[in-house]
Amino acid sequence: MSHSTSTSPKVVVVGSGFAGLSAASVLASKGYRVRLLEKNQEPGGRARVLSEAGFRFDMGPSWYWMPDVFEQYFGLFGRKVSDYYELVRLDPAYTIVYGPDQRLVVPAQAEALEALFESYEKGAGLKLRSFLKQAAYKYEVGIRDLVFKPGRSLGEFLSPRLIWDVLRMDVFKSMASHVRSHFKHPHLVQMMEFPVLFLGATPRNTPALYSLMNYADLGLGTWYPMGGMGKIVDGMVSLAQELGVEIIYNQEVKSVKSQGGRVRSVLTVDNEYQADAVVVGADYRHFDQEVLPADHRNYSASYWESRVLAPSSLLFYIGLSKPLEGLTHHTLFFDEDFGLHAEEIYTHPQWPTKPLFYTSLASKTDPSVAPAGMENLVILVPLAPGLEDTEELREKYYHLIMDRFERLTGQAIRSHVVYRKSYAHRDFVKDYHSFKGNAYGLANTLTQTALLKPSLKHKTLSNLYFCGQLTVPGPGVPPSLISGQVVAGELMKEHPLKA
Repeated sequence: MSHSTSTSPKVVVVGSGFAGLSAASVLASKGYRVRLLEKNQEPGGRARVLSEAGFRFDMGPSWYWMPDVFEQYFGLFGRKVSDYYELVRLDPAYTIVYGPDQRLVVPAQAEALEALFESYEKGAGLKLRSFLKQAAYKYEVGIRDLVFKPGRSLGEFLSPRLIWDVLRMDVFKSMASHVRSHFKHPHLVQMMEFPVLFLGATPRNTPALYSLMNYADLGLGTWYPMGGMGKIVDGMVSLAQELGVEIIYNQEVKSVKSQGGRVRSVLTVDNEYQADAVVVGADYRHFDQEVLPADHRNYSASYWESRVLAPSSLLFYIGLSKPLEGLTHHTLFFDEDFGLHAEEIYTHPQWPTKPLFYTSLASKTDPSVAPAGMENLVILVPLAPGLEDTEELREKYYHLIMDRFERLTGQAIRSHVVYRKSYAHRDFVKDYHSFKGNAYGLANTLTQTALLKPSLKHKTLSNLYFCGQLTVPGPGVPPSLISGQVVAGELMKEHPLKA
């Protein structure tokens, strides 16, 4: 039910990813007239769904962490997650493969997890409990005091309590040294370091603050929305429409008209939309450099070139004519050098020599995503952004990965492929105008944190705002949900409804 009136301010939101949908719903719920323009023919941004040959694939995010953030979001509107989709906790949460006969199966329950650690290293069970207690504190402070801040002034962070909390959060200690101060066995070390692989730096260069990700992983658990991650998007779209948001597809924004330091309208290929305020949930860099006129760009081209991006990915969406044996819903293949692959993403960008990879088999949990007796398989290889991306390279890496996949699992796979589609840099650019084909957004490094990220507010156009993975609080699905809420809050403060 819309709360707006014919005199309510008109807000145009650009992009229907998690951040854009979040911002649109918050604004509509408060009485703004919201029109959401989406470039593609379906919503969700990177969380779109691919349906082919009876298989359904989540094209982007596949890990459901931080369930409290989703509940908080739907709770803003008096709703619950269960109003829109069924959530199940995965047990085991995931598996890590270190070699043909070397596997670490991660249980969901704390007692079993501590026993697993103890089986690798005497005393590691109690050390894990201590590690996660510290990580839970960081998570609580991060969610309570940090991620909901707009990052527009130093004053946001100057309360004595927050300064004390931040000093206790290992901001100046590396994740690598923090993990190794607790655990020695290489398998345990790699397991604890893996969640930061997508933040945009090696564990040696990532602040130990981000052990909060281990709490999100091992403390709060790994979950799955039945029907796939696209069910979250379906729920958010349904909610937005209930609140009165008008969503229009196939409307890529090409330019804006401005006057008097304000955006007056946005122009698509075939329409012009008047606006009292604009929220951009699409790729920040593209909008700044390609949509805005040169005299209204928020940043220079050199500024964007100097940003450190989180990885891109090579993905294969594969339909198999048989179930795979001995695999769980999520499996990480760490049978090659973790450090070498990280270096080839972050330090010396190149196609990886011996890549790690990840597989998702949602059909192990959810029979609805594949025909009976078949399996839907997604393979992901993290890559440096900005690399050359050709069909020849994709094919080379398909067979390189499949050779190892078949050897490590002891079964034929390629001969059972009945559907295959690849996706990498070129597709991220074509579908989302993704800067350098990145998959995750801006890296969470110390020099790109809070005030040091691209600002959510335009410097000279007083009614133009940005949300999503290239601004605060950062990459990932839960941060994107939060980003939309934060930008909506700033817009409402500066462009309030008239009494």
